[in-house]
Amino acid sequence: MCIRDSDGLLRIALGFLGPDREAILPSPTFEMIPRYIALSGGTVRDVAWTPGAPYPVEGVLQATNERTSVIYIVSPNNPTGSVAAEADLVRIAEAAPGALVVLDAAYGEFADDDLTRAARGLANVVILRTLSKAFGCAGLRVGFAVGAPAILRSLAAAGNPYPCAAPALAGASHALASDPSSFVAQVRKEREDLADLLGELGLVVTRSQGNFVYVETSRADSIRALVSSAGIAIRSFGSALRITCPGDPDEYARLDVALRSALRPDALLFDMDGVLADVSGSYRAAILGTAKGFGAAVTDLDVDAAKAQGGANDDWALTWRLIRDAGVDADLEEVTARFEELYQGTPEAPGLRETESLLLSKEALASLAARFPLGIVTGRPRSDAEDFLARFGLAEFFSTVVTREDAELKPSAAPTSLAMRTLRASTAWLLGDTPDDVVSARGAGALPIGVLPPSGDPAKDRAVGASLTAAGAGLVLDRTIDLSELLQSTLSR
Repeated sequence: MCIRDSDGLLRIALGFLGPDREAILPSPTFEMIPRYIALSGGTVRDVAWTPGAPYPVEGVLQATNERTSVIYIVSPNNPTGSVAAEADLVRIAEAAPGALVVLDAAYGEFADDDLTRAARGLANVVILRTLSKAFGCAGLRVGFAVGAPAILRSLAAAGNPYPCAAPALAGASHALASDPSSFVAQVRKEREDLADLLGELGLVVTRSQGNFVYVETSRADSIRALVSSAGIAIRSFGSALRITCPGDPDEYARLDVALRSALRPDALLFDMDGVLADVSGSYRAAILGTAKGFGAAVTDLDVDAAKAQGGANDDWALTWRLIRDAGVDADLEEVTARFEELYQGTPEAPGLRETESLLLSKEALASLAARFPLGIVTGRPRSDAEDFLARFGLAEFFSTVVTREDAELKPSAAPTSLAMRTLRASTAWLLGDTPDDVVSARGAGALPIGVLPPSGDPAKDRAVGASLTAAGAGLVLDRTIDLSELLQSTLSR
């Protein structure tokens, strides 16, 4: 019987469950099953299935009673990858002849043993399969059910007719004519390699027979967020991760680098302004003061909007652009000269740079430098960057400082790549407060960590956080000092 993918589980719940009817469900398992049972009005009797352990046959049999209508066997299990044995299936089917036994074998192609053949000989078992996994046709949403005619008639009556569109069925027919064995073999190899990698990175892996690896760790949420900064989505389940094997060597290489970067970065890189230095009274004030001097009505919100759009790492050019956008004709050199006069100061007036303060203490940087090579990637001129480091006694902590004279400015990947090469780092984190920082990091193969610059304005913080997330930062810190907590909660060393 051809059905819409996952629709078989809903039809089973609607057709075989209801008030005063119970389903036995070893868990954790596929999250949609208890939802479908609830829709039917049935009751779930949970049986614990420890990840990596055999299917809990004894627990299932002990839970069986006169109200038991459905018993679920999801093998390989989602999300753990654990499997049931043929003997488990046979024993349960024979011990509960009045119940429908559901073999959800969505990941069956990846398992050491496919239980489909054994299940076909059992009168009270229905088998659910899908083309979404091994055949790579998730977009078609086509699956099928195999079982006794009476069971299939009940499933047909429990849902709408014509569950699959003709184009989807045509695509499914084409897919079934192909041989997925090479893809399955690649996934199985990646599964072993991934388990080895995660073990190397300090995580405890549950043996899986799905197309994924399951890991229980208290660091699940932070690891997921960091890996998403590399453009890779993995699932987190509270204190566990499910990491899918892509089945493609190039994509697996990306996953490998992302996990190594998340869990064991070779170096930490920092943007300077808004991350190490509070420049709200210096560079930001110089932009606004310069614009005012030219008679241009430029506001703090205008600066925020320009930073959020990207391509704004050069404060001189940014100021010039904002002045021109305000309808005032000005020369870049004149704008730069006025900006520098305000920032650097004159014999008559101290420069705005004197207002700058540290966002990460000297002690915290010393602690980080003892663990990692540290670098700075900034759009500042070298003289300004070195002046800031000297004023606060920080130069000794940074093994490299990349400035505007050294490479194309962010959002180009060039300055971040240069910093990584100088530090001989294959993996790194880059902390930045603008979309330009995020784009530069991702282009260089570093993981971007967003940081909110000091503002004291919740609405502004939300807007900046949204711009960082939209640029690709999977994780945004409220303050730079939160880095220490992130490192403690994520890294294995």
